[in-house]
Amino acid sequence: MQQSLSPNAEEPIPADLNWDLWLGSLPYPVHFNNQLDPPITLDPPEDEKIWGAWRWYKETGGGFTTDWGAHMFDIAQWGLGMDRNGPVEASPIGDGTEFMAFKYADGTVMTSEPFDDKLTKGVKFWGEKGWIEVARGYFNASDPSFMPPASTEKTDGPYETRIPHQVNFIESVKSRKDPAVPVEIGHSSCTVCNLGNIACSLKRTVKWNPQTETFIDDTDGAATKLMQYEYRAGYKLV
Repeated sequence: MQQSLSPNAEEPIPADLNWDLWLGSLPYPVHFNNQLDPPITLDPPEDEKIWGAWRWYKETGGGFTTDWGAHMFDIAQWGLGMDRNGPVEASPIGDGTEFMAFKYADGTVMTSEPFDDKLTKGVKFWGEKGWIEVARGYFNASDPSFMPPASTEKTDGPYETRIPHQVNFIESVKSRKDPAVPVEIGHSSCTVCNLGNIACSLKRTVKWNPQTETFIDDTDGAATKLMQYEYRAGYKLV
């Protein structure tokens, strides 16, 4: 689920873009390309015409594992009761270029691979009594009794406007209480993404302690080294 930036993707840098500042601490020789940082305008107002592709490459965003994985692993860990926790093993499936598997302490295995012919971006749970599918825009189950009650929430309009994330955030700030998904849960979901990327980069299974957030039996230190990268000169984490 990782791919590298094309070395032939260089395009002229727009006059109003500080590309060096945009790159920040990244140590990689990343060339500007319109797809990485799509332009927007305020006068007249116009959103970007394509999604920012910086998310899809390992050098700038970790690839599809961290892009879509952050959403899907979050739901999967919630369903498994593993919020603020995580797997104990991460492994590449096959040659490590597409799919991966995660094993939890209770023996449950989660895989990142298609669960239908449509390649639906979603999550499917299999249990002793049937299955449940969750994806953007729909919920499905093998048994009608698994289905949630009819919702009274708004169902028309863009997906982003039908889910009150912004309202939840503002109410959280005002009440000084955690939002529906606090940062600690976001951290554990993102950790799963990074574990998958590290296992695929090394093309082997890595063992993980989710409590100490350290690798186990990492005798050569290769997995631990991939937990961070060396910043460019002038940048440091404080």
